[in-house]
Amino acid sequence: MRIAMVSEHANPLALLGGVDAGGQNVHVGALSAQLAARGHDVTVYTRWTGPDVPARVETPDGYVVEHVPVGPPEEVPKDDLLPHMPAFARYLEAQWSERPVDIVHAHFWMSGMAGTRAARRVGTPVVQTFHALGTVKRHQQGARDTSPPERLGIERRLCRQVDRVIATCSDEVEELGRMGLPARRATVVPCGVDTDVFRPYAVPPRERPRLLSIGRLVERKGVGNAIEALAAVPDVDLVVAGGPHPSQLDTDPEIRRLREVARRFRVEDRVTFLGGVGRDDVPRLMNEADIVVAVPWYEPFGIVPVEAMACGRPVVGSAVGGLLDTVLPGQTGELVPPRRPDALAGVLRRLVADEETREAYGRAGRDRAVALYRWSCVAAATEDVYADVAAETTRGAVAR
Repeated sequence: MRIAMVSEHANPLALLGGVDAGGQNVHVGALSAQLAARGHDVTVYTRWTGPDVPARVETPDGYVVEHVPVGPPEEVPKDDLLPHMPAFARYLEAQWSERPVDIVHAHFWMSGMAGTRAARRVGTPVVQTFHALGTVKRHQQGARDTSPPERLGIERRLCRQVDRVIATCSDEVEELGRMGLPARRATVVPCGVDTDVFRPYAVPPRERPRLLSIGRLVERKGVGNAIEALAAVPDVDLVVAGGPHPSQLDTDPEIRRLREVARRFRVEDRVTFLGGVGRDDVPRLMNEADIVVAVPWYEPFGIVPVEAMACGRPVVGSAVGGLLDTVLPGQTGELVPPRRPDALAGVLRRLVADEETREAYGRAGRDRAVALYRWSCVAAATEDVYADVAAETTRGAVAR
């Protein structure tokens, strides 16, 4: 099957941890690699971010990344990309007219907009993964939501236009239903983890317990709440991975804000900011941590808890979105209300003092990750959706 992955801002080749580089980048890259390994021809279409970026990159994992030359050849915040989507769609249409594809899989709402516009003209079915929904973001962020005002209407329209929506958790299916998507056109397929790369291994002992927060460095990820909680968890260090290149830590606004939080709560000597990290560094950082903390205010899925479980690390997360599916309280970790540093601190104090429970959570988390979230399982389930949609398209064509 010839598969077109459309991911307008989330390039699987990007350095992780920036404002717009996180779980979606990982998801698109890993899924593409798995599908390529299963014999499919996979191309990821993503916007260029520099004049010297190669037009086409053949990755070692067997899929191709094609950098679409629309908009300025530089990093542009994803919320500013909407005006460039018509040109993105025209580029896709030209490519697919010359070299037809069997299925389009759009990632994020703007990719859905461009992908469906192009796919309609060439007669190709579209599968949509939103990764995040504007209705949830608007509810959580209110006036601080920087999404274009058109987002909510476009997402509702996509619910009518696309052939299938792949939701990453059960909470998302409920929200899609409120947006008008019939339940029969939604399939839950979680994000995945490479359980061969993300695995437990021994690390040198440390003087003090260590917490890890890793991912995109934006306010809604709750890193500030983790720093606040640290004030009530004595003799424990917190490592924060994500954000700008390490050389830009002193000038990054979010790093400066978080450093001020640390100073205000008098824990600056126990918080280390690493900045953006390479993908290969993540398993090591997780294994070096006693507990992985993931306390976003909202989260469509959340790849970090699954990766941490695969590494045999206990997770303390927020009781929101996809974490309600992935983290089993009392078995693989604990869930706390979002934006509650006091509740987070209480759970952390208990777990830091209880090595036996941490180890039990880690073992159970590893078992759960291997059983449910291996990329081979996720790719097979995604492949089933593609086949189902392709069959429906063929039946519709015959009926006409």
